[in-house]
Amino acid sequence: MPKAYWIAHVDVRDPERYKDYVATAKPAFERFGARFLARGGAYEAMEGKGRGRNVVIEFPSMQAATDCYHSPDYQAAKAIRQEVADAEMIIVEAYEG
Repeated sequence: MPKAYWIAHVDVRDPERYKDYVATAKPAFERFGARFLARGGAYEAMEGKGRGRNVVIEFPSMQAATDCYHSPDYQAAKAIRQEVADAEMIIVEAYEG
């Protein structure tokens, strides 16, 4: 079964409240086996609009990635994030070719 990834591009409007999002999301990430591959840090926008924060999270499967997103724990965190940040996020299945 291939792994899957959350890929998020985020502009944080309220850094202090964003910490609440991170803390609230943590139990969901732990429960669904998330592993952060990129979490903020330096970046270079090569094409299109760049955002201030870029995140890549690995999950053991597409099912785990989507279940995490739809879990009550993450939905509570998402509500906070939507108040304090603008984001685009996708879930993509890993290529195993």
